[in-house]
Amino acid sequence: MSGSGCGFFSSSVPTTRGKMAKTRPWLLCGLVLVGLAVVALLVCLRIVVFVDSGCSSGGFRRAAVSADSLRCSEIGRDMLEQGGSAVDGAIAALLCTSVVNPQSMGIGGGSIVTVRNRTGNVKVYNFRETVPRAFKADLLQDCPASFRLSPGSQWIGVPGELRGYEALHRAHGKLPWAKLFEPTIQLARSGFRMPAYLGAMLESPLVKSHVQNSSLCQVFCNKQRTVLGKGDELRFPALAKTMETIAEQGADAFYTGKIGQDLIQDIKAGGGTLTAEDLKSFRVRVDDAWTVPIGTGLMHLPPPPAGGALLAFIVLLMKEFSLSPKSLEGDQKIQMYHRFIETLKFANAQKKSISDPVFNTKKSALHLLDASFISRVKEAISDGVRDRSHYGRVRPTSDRMGTTHVSVLDEDGLAVSATSTINELFGGATFSPRTGVILNNELTDFCGRADAVTAGEQPPSSMTPVVLESESGGVLVIGGSGGSMIVPSVALALINHLLLGMNLEEAIAAPIVFVDARNDVNFESGFDKSVIEGLKALGHKVGNWKYFLNVVNAVEKENGCILAVSDQRKMGTAAGY
Repeated sequence: MSGSGCGFFSSSVPTTRGKMAKTRPWLLCGLVLVGLAVVALLVCLRIVVFVDSGCSSGGFRRAAVSADSLRCSEIGRDMLEQGGSAVDGAIAALLCTSVVNPQSMGIGGGSIVTVRNRTGNVKVYNFRETVPRAFKADLLQDCPASFRLSPGSQWIGVPGELRGYEALHRAHGKLPWAKLFEPTIQLARSGFRMPAYLGAMLESPLVKSHVQNSSLCQVFCNKQRTVLGKGDELRFPALAKTMETIAEQGADAFYTGKIGQDLIQDIKAGGGTLTAEDLKSFRVRVDDAWTVPIGTGLMHLPPPPAGGALLAFIVLLMKEFSLSPKSLEGDQKIQMYHRFIETLKFANAQKKSISDPVFNTKKSALHLLDASFISRVKEAISDGVRDRSHYGRVRPTSDRMGTTHVSVLDEDGLAVSATSTINELFGGATFSPRTGVILNNELTDFCGRADAVTAGEQPPSSMTPVVLESESGGVLVIGGSGGSMIVPSVALALINHLLLGMNLEEAIAAPIVFVDARNDVNFESGFDKSVIEGLKALGHKVGNWKYFLNVVNAVEKENGCILAVSDQRKMGTAAGY
């Protein structure tokens, strides 16, 4: 169930209407009395349920999964109902997403996952892709100067997805490893109708050309080499076979077995540089989450190379302006968004602080969480717009889009916030016919953010899977997708919910404002036109970004009620029980 919050919707007893056949009066009276007794019993039971759960009719009592699609949310929920953990549910939902929204993620990519156990300990599992041992010497010379998709096998990073699932499952899994794969293997093998969102994506001229002119056409085109559309059936037979082998043999089948050998053979045939040694040597990183106080609660976030520090910087800085629901009234609304936009401009300049700490020991993003730094930036935000140099050195780059996010909370209190990606839409449009795997183009994330790359290094990321705890014991599991729009969209959802008083569904659904790499301000469709005019009057330059693929998925537990929201922008629906 998506979009219903604790306390926001009143429950009511459902009624039915129909015609009653003619009968004897005494029998009619008897039926009425019995009916009233049954209704009274149902009402009493309903009251007991809601008093016990503390939820309105829109909440869940025990557990919930918020993924990009109802199908994948339900697959994750089913794992929980069968005794699985939040990790089991997250892995199953992500595997499902790899075929329902294959443009977003898959086993040819990588993830960053934040896990909070029931005792409050929070770890970050980082299995983001790494630079292979051999790579194109002048790779960064291929970086696009303006926005475009970047196909090509030179951009493929070493996939970490399955090694990450393996590490998570060993630490927190309850169900057998193979069981997590069963629903997706069935989907991939038997086929299913084209999902509405994927179908709409394939109709886009940009994506259609991307697919039809690449090896992806083997899966997503008909015999006339035209992309599949509404009503067509999708099948992934090679991927089903690959997943079946992995389910039976474990992740080693991919990293040291026949699947890996076939994958490397296909990559080399396409001009890529990955080797069997790259796969064999991949390691998952497990770190403590960075934890920062936010009001009376705590925010647990992934350290670099993830974008968690940028997210915290934005939210903590906006909190300094003492926002409240009144901040959305009249001219105060213009002022609030002006300050948010100015904060995003400063955040853009700080992206240079986000890099792989293993390979960039002189860089640190810790200052983004420092109260004195936040205070200095706040003082630098005036009532008007300043020139670009005021916000810090920003190297204009090509903004990106892609990725998926899953939020899960189980009955035992285990919380999982998982952001997964193959980077851009369908990664680098490189398909492995022997394995059915779509490969990432993760190395493009170095473009504009680094002067050089090193073998084994992870590129900087916007991914921000976070878990928040309130003083009262509440938990909010949240994260987003959309490439460059991940940080601003998750930040605005948190500001809307925590500071401006919106319920979770409203907070996520509200149109976002996106400050691009050139500090131009872009407004999502439906944004308040009067606010746009007010911001233009202050001197903000409006850009022409049109790819608002930002999505935020979240699960929140407060006062015994679990609310799960999957973003409607991607036609998502959450599931729980």
